[in-house]
Amino acid sequence: MTAPAAPVYAFDQALVVRAGSQPGERYAEFDDQWRIGNGVHGGLLLALGAAALRIELDGAGRHPDPVAFSAVFPTASVPGHVVLQSEVLRAGASLSQAQVRLLQPAADGSVDERMRAVALFGDLGKRAEPVLKTAAAPAIPGPDDCVGSDGAIDFLAHSTLLDRMDIRLTPETAGWAAGKPSGAGVLHGWVRFADGREPDVLSVLWALDAMPPVAFDLGLYGWTPTLEFSAHLRAHPAPGWLQVELTTQTVVGGLMEEDARIWDSTGRLVGQSRQLCGWRVPAPR
Repeated sequence: MTAPAAPVYAFDQALVVRAGSQPGERYAEFDDQWRIGNGVHGGLLLALGAAALRIELDGAGRHPDPVAFSAVFPTASVPGHVVLQSEVLRAGASLSQAQVRLLQPAADGSVDERMRAVALFGDLGKRAEPVLKTAAAPAIPGPDDCVGSDGAIDFLAHSTLLDRMDIRLTPETAGWAAGKPSGAGVLHGWVRFADGREPDVLSVLWALDAMPPVAFDLGLYGWTPTLEFSAHLRAHPAPGWLQVELTTQTVVGGLMEEDARIWDSTGRLVGQSRQLCGWRVPAPR
């Protein structure tokens, strides 16, 4: 009897990389199914860069996991061919360091740099204990009692990314979707892949940038591009929903910080990040 074929998940397909022509070089393709606004979702860039570095660093099977990942985004990515250039900075016994650049060819024959990142890789499976102190997940309603993306504002409704994910926001922090932001600068909710793929470390990295911008809860509905992003991955997530919290404390001079924390279905903190975003004052109507 033939065994059933393993499911093919959209996230895994998006992270497929091929060997390039030079040492440390790899190729990938962005399709149109991970778009936020007019560009490819930044969380996918993070995960793709980490996937390329995992191949570069995990030859001996010692360092399969991103532990820290910091990136800047000089230009917005678009669907099409992608070149990843990786370089190992230090191959250590317990942790290794590397950097990766994500490039795309431009119509005029030049090359646009989309992301540049430095990362720390190790084995999170060996860092699960001891737990001396950790942030507890806040008590929020379960996914079935939260608000889905059906009522997304027009800016998000035209993003194909929403078809790749199942996102639920708590009623208390979803008012912005109906034009009633709380002004607190807080979002709480749940996220998982729409096709049933279970979470892993790379998807936690993606999910740290997958929620709607916390700026929406301040009534800032315009584009909030990520200028700099830094993440720490803390553990392998258990199967099930990921619980996400976004907050901001400082929105000044066109810049805003956004802090994200993610807990898995057991309540364990598995990832956290801070990013610096730009924001624009809405034009008067």
